[in-house]
Amino acid sequence: MNYQIIAVDFDGTLCYSNWPELGEPNLPLIEYLKAWQKQGNKLILWTCRAGDALDRAVSWCSEHELSFDAINDNLPEIVELYGNNSRKITCDYYIDDKAFLPAMIGA
Repeated sequence: MNYQIIAVDFDGTLCYSNWPELGEPNLPLIEYLKAWQKQGNKLILWTCRAGDALDRAVSWCSEHELSFDAINDNLPEIVELYGNNSRKITCDYYIDDKAFLPAMIGA
């Protein structure tokens, strides 16, 4: 593969929201991700949202000109490569407001 994959969360990451409501966009992150995609990289929306709440999040992202190569799923080429679709998303980077650095736990 000649690209990298970012899996990005929605609530508190792309959108400053109070679930299930929508909020203000994280414009610096959105602009970064759009530029990153233009370089040929892939983007997965990785969120706990489902059903109508997910549909509203995807529409919100579209309104901010942000599109995804997969939503809450692995990329089709990853499924083909490994011969299955594991529950864990295969990506090079996760961006999530709940993330922490190993240094924070003494690693």
